[in-house]
Amino acid sequence: MRDQNDRTDLVCRVKSLAASLSKVGFTVAMALLLFSFSATSASAIPGAGPGGNLLSFEPGRPASYNPFPDVGFDQRLGEQVPLNLTFTDETGKAVQLKEYFREKPVILSLAYYDCPMLCTLVLNGLVRTLRTLSFSAGNEFNVITVSFDAREKPPQAAEKGKTYLQAYSRPGAEKGWHFLTGDEESIQKLTRTVGFRFKYDQASQQFAHASGIIVLTPEGKVSHYFYGIEYAPRDVRLGLVEASAGKIGSAVDQILLLCFHYDPKAGKYGLVIIRVVQVSGLLTMLALGSYIFIMLRRERKQWTGSGEMPVLASRKG
Repeated sequence: MRDQNDRTDLVCRVKSLAASLSKVGFTVAMALLLFSFSATSASAIPGAGPGGNLLSFEPGRPASYNPFPDVGFDQRLGEQVPLNLTFTDETGKAVQLKEYFREKPVILSLAYYDCPMLCTLVLNGLVRTLRTLSFSAGNEFNVITVSFDAREKPPQAAEKGKTYLQAYSRPGAEKGWHFLTGDEESIQKLTRTVGFRFKYDQASQQFAHASGIIVLTPEGKVSHYFYGIEYAPRDVRLGLVEASAGKIGSAVDQILLLCFHYDPKAGKYGLVIIRVVQVSGLLTMLALGSYIFIMLRRERKQWTGSGEMPVLASRKG
């Protein structure tokens, strides 16, 4: 009788746990869904398609209007950046891009240092995002900011670098974030490779250009585009983890990559609900199986300790 009561009690507890875990699985799915909506998304400036540019915005014009058709971002996912291109760093030293590409993914930002408006917004958005990440430039990834104005020189790069390294305020960041200038040929080869189109506007005496950042793999291949002037920390983190092929990040990042999928057209990660259901279901089954195993093992120990053996079947006659 005691054995039967114990078994009945165990079955009741397992059923109760299964119901609870089903609720937990649903809760996990809803939490991931809410997390996706609450994350800050990259905002594109209207008027130039992906990335946008402030010079193209005119009040009263439709959002699709773009007076600078030669300006924007073209998707070049998987394209190999020529790492033998030579630029000059903020100290005046000639460097090749390959010096920044070895074991870490790289965030590439294209901005000219005397830009009075949009480039500053891009760099401000980038540094705000980087400050929220647990990853640090120089440790898990590198950052390269390249001026696409061939007239600019190292002193301008150094001044801009000092400003943003102070704003970033991470130890050792000066080894992981570099501000480069270059000649017209190197600039054109780099910008064409990554699909960054810009044009000098004589009327405003400024460059019309797209806004956004690019994540490159440690081998120098284009991996992700994030458009606009604000970059969701979750998206940038997942982009770096994915570009590194899992060499950086945690187990949680790997689970999130199962649930979130990078959309190249939107330039951000979106929730894949079927994967959330699959992951939450798997977690539920693992928890349920673990609980049953532990309870059966505990029950066996109780039987062994009391010197009684479970009654498997009643004998007739």
